[in-house]
Amino acid sequence: MIKLDVLNLLKKNNRTKYWLYKQLGMSYQNFNKMINNETKSIRYENIEALCLLLNCTPDDLFVFTGD
Repeated sequence: MIKLDVLNLLKKNNRTKYWLYKQLGMSYQNFNKMINNETKSIRYENIEALCLLLNCTPDDLFVFTGD
């Protein structure tokens, strides 16, 4: 299973979930589902925004688990 690893990136960048939520400008419900890996898809524009905000690449955003 592929999971979004935003929480670890936020910790590395000394940022909070609230900061990221405000930067992305999404509804809190959609943001929370995305952060908690409760969504089936993520738009390319959100991946790009996450990469720019967290100074990372898409490869850093996702982790592959054996689940």
